[in-house]
Amino acid sequence: MTGPVVVIGDALIDEIRDETGVREFVGGAALNVAVGLTRLGVPATLIAMVGDDEAGDHIRSYLDDYDVRLLASPAPLGSSRAVSTRGAGGEPVYAFNDAAQNRGIRFGDAERAALAEAAVVAVSCFPFDVPAETEALAEAVAGSVVAVDPNPREGMLHDRAEFVRGFEALAATADLVKVGDDDAALLYRQGLDSVAEALQAKGATAVLATRGRDGATILAGTQSITQPISTMPGPIVDTMGAGDASFAVTVAALADARGAVVPDWHEILAEAMDAAAATCRFEGALLRLPAVFDGEDIDRIGT
Repeated sequence: MTGPVVVIGDALIDEIRDETGVREFVGGAALNVAVGLTRLGVPATLIAMVGDDEAGDHIRSYLDDYDVRLLASPAPLGSSRAVSTRGAGGEPVYAFNDAAQNRGIRFGDAERAALAEAAVVAVSCFPFDVPAETEALAEAVAGSVVAVDPNPREGMLHDRAEFVRGFEALAATADLVKVGDDDAALLYRQGLDSVAEALQAKGATAVLATRGRDGATILAGTQSITQPISTMPGPIVDTMGAGDASFAVTVAALADARGAVVPDWHEILAEAMDAAAATCRFEGALLRLPAVFDGEDIDRIGT
């Protein structure tokens, strides 16, 4: 049986604005991963800052729908919100409220108990540029099987050099690091291949390097495995959840292996590209699988 996963990071309301109007979705990279994991059959707990407000009520209700356990950190400025507009090809452009720009995570007794029981701890969109937050995270996850996705957002990034330092300190001991081409450009001003190779050289056991429509590569030991993005019916509608879907699939593989060597990265990478491609065919960031095109989606709860 696949062990439980604890996901640490962000939860927010995505407010999407385009020529058709304004729509709201429950989102956040870490939340998307936690929900994606339960859709893949993996028990998941989310540790994130969520306010005691209307937006927080929506977030809690959504997580209940997908059987994700929430351990909410205090949110003195309320729940986080991202206002996004869509460019050509579905790429989002974000603006964040004060709560999102000043997010924080607290590790109390309940959080530490959940971490102690987790097969994998996944970290996504964490405030690595706040040293006190990074130090508390490192102490809380010490000894765990760790997967990390920096998932930086320009509108929430206060100190790029400090973010890189905090991220790399965790990545150096991580079992899996995901990094996208946009992450490499924003954090390092370098190409994805050189960043992925450097992260592996610093100590990451495996690195998942994602290139959007150009697919992804996994570096693991002496292996370098590349997989194109999968072909799916219909146009690309929204790329917002593609990276989170890929990360969820690879984290699920780690949880299934319970920290042991993943038996077949070729198969896992192909599944990750399937999930990313299917997710892009729908608005919002809810993880989808190819079965959705056969009318056999694993559930049909709306976003």
